Amino acid sequence: MISSCKQTSLLLSQAQDRPLGFADRLRLRVHLVICERCRRVSTHFAFLRTAVQRYRDGG
Repeated sequence: MISSCKQTSLLLSQAQDRPLGFADRLRLRVHLVICERCRRVSTHFAFLRTAVQRYRDGG
């Protein structure tokens, strides 16, 4: 059930573009609970998404 970091980073990337299914969301959450590195990657993705949205909106 626990994903590898590579699988998790792929899911994090996909989650930026589309809603994930229940199994993928669960797999992602379980992995993020135990993996500090992937939590940091998730934070970085969220930051980048916000920065791009602000740039696109002109603010």
